[in-house]
Amino acid sequence: MLMSEATLDQAVGLRNMVKPEPVQVIAVTGGKGGVGKTNISVNLAISLSNLGRRVMVLDADLGLANIDVVLGLHPEYDLSHVLRGECSLSDAVIRGPSGIMVVPAASGLQQMAELSTAEHAGLIRAFSEVGADVDTLIIDTAAGISDTVISFSRAAQEVVVVVCDEPASITDAYALIKLLNREYGVDRFRILSNMARSAQEGRDLFSKMCRVTDQYLDVMLSFMGSIPYDDNLRRAVKNQKPVVLAFPRSRSAQIFKILAKKADNWPAPEGVGGHLEFFVERLIQFSSQPGEMGR
Repeated sequence: MLMSEATLDQAVGLRNMVKPEPVQVIAVTGGKGGVGKTNISVNLAISLSNLGRRVMVLDADLGLANIDVVLGLHPEYDLSHVLRGECSLSDAVIRGPSGIMVVPAASGLQQMAELSTAEHAGLIRAFSEVGADVDTLIIDTAAGISDTVISFSRAAQEVVVVVCDEPASITDAYALIKLLNREYGVDRFRILSNMARSAQEGRDLFSKMCRVTDQYLDVMLSFMGSIPYDDNLRRAVKNQKPVVLAFPRSRSAQIFKILAKKADNWPAPEGVGGHLEFFVERLIQFSSQPGEMGR
């Protein structure tokens, strides 16, 4: 017996309800260590969660993982256990403040370049299983321009480059942008100034970055904003608390809320390529390609 038109529409609607939504993947990077990537990743994640986003944070700093330290968490598993088949991704994910999900760093993440076909499929399946509960994935990358940093940045839809007004930070941020652009064709970056003494200092830093990139690279930089130098943020770090929760009325906490509203309005990824499992597939693909560091 043929289904009625109303019943058919209802069936289509039910399928659409369980269909996974695209996931916005944001890589927070910067080249130089010590520019505040982890604090930015965590506070941005919590601020987005408070706006109603379902947020997951992936600690991708393999050598100096510290999201769990910043949040005062004690993970039993990390992504390396998932890769070795010792637990599921759901087992490795731990809940942080405001309901954010945290995937602790995996010391063996470089094994992605050596995954078998079955392991490749298993990892993608693991992420697809949690994908229905996530609409924003924030990646806290390591410092430098290693193959791993490049792989995460290439696979993400949004690359946020954190920079401070000091020569080493500016030089390293430019080196990262240059490598991603010239070697891998990444042409859009969002610049986030951190520890700025004033809003104008943050904008001046962005203008300084634009002058250099406009002269030598074919990229589009956009100014995400400027996080002020704030003693409350330093106090929050010592107490292993995100500043948006420890000192919600502080200058930096207010700025993180503004930044989250901006990120919440960024264009959503389109099509199946925006789903979480496709991000993981791209990541594995890029991790498996020979590095071209040192150029």
